[in-house]
Amino acid sequence: MKLHAADILVIFWLGILTVSTVKGSVASQIAPRSSCVDLSTQQLDIRNLAKYEMQHIPVKAVMFITRRGIKICMQPDLKWVQNAIKFLDKRRPTPKPKSKPKSKPKGN
Repeated sequence: MKLHAADILVIFWLGILTVSTVKGSVASQIAPRSSCVDLSTQQLDIRNLAKYEMQHIPVKAVMFITRRGIKICMQPDLKWVQNAIKFLDKRRPTPKPKSKPKSKPKGN
């Protein structure tokens, strides 16, 4: 059986189309966000914490993110966890109110 140049080109383009379609559908999927499943019991030094996120699903937890980017999940009802949240909230800079631009005096 002989393949003509047109047949080879059609097979080639079908292969390219199939690969790009599969690659595009896999790449377009959204990666899941980090979530807490296991909760740590060890108390952390709040000076090393950068921020936190509250989570309700699959478990109720507070995810602390350290200055190095390490994520650690804790039970939200622990007293030191609540104190750490208050500490981080106080440390968070409050946005400055935008001042109105000064209007130029009208020349007479």
